[in-house]
Amino acid sequence: MKADHPEILFTGISPRLPTTDLPRTVAFYEDLLGFRADVLWPEVDPKFCVLRRGQVSLAFDRVGSSVALADATGFYIEAADVRAMHQAVRGGVTVEWGPEVYQYGRREFAIRDPNGYMIIFTEHTDDPPTCADD
Repeated sequence: MKADHPEILFTGISPRLPTTDLPRTVAFYEDLLGFRADVLWPEVDPKFCVLRRGQVSLAFDRVGSSVALADATGFYIEAADVRAMHQAVRGGVTVEWGPEVYQYGRREFAIRDPNGYMIIFTEHTDDPPTCADD
């Protein structure tokens, strides 16, 4: 089923990649490539990070060695209207979660592509959170 594609502007893309050693990954990108940690979550013993340098961002999830790479690999697409995007695709694909507003000021929802890669549509919002911080 082909989705109705509204004119929703996509403004950026950020890969979300698995790592078994998050501190080592953060150190590599900060020390060698000049990225800076924009998000480390949770604060104690982080399992997720977003690294930024200029307009480029990379996200990493700490995973165990037994996790399938497709399950832990994906990307974020920055969209101008996440709710409209959700409406456009929800009949043609299983929505993994969302749309929800998170405490970090983003409205997001996720789907998977045919390879199992997670695609997270995201936008900044000042709306209050709609879900608990997991």
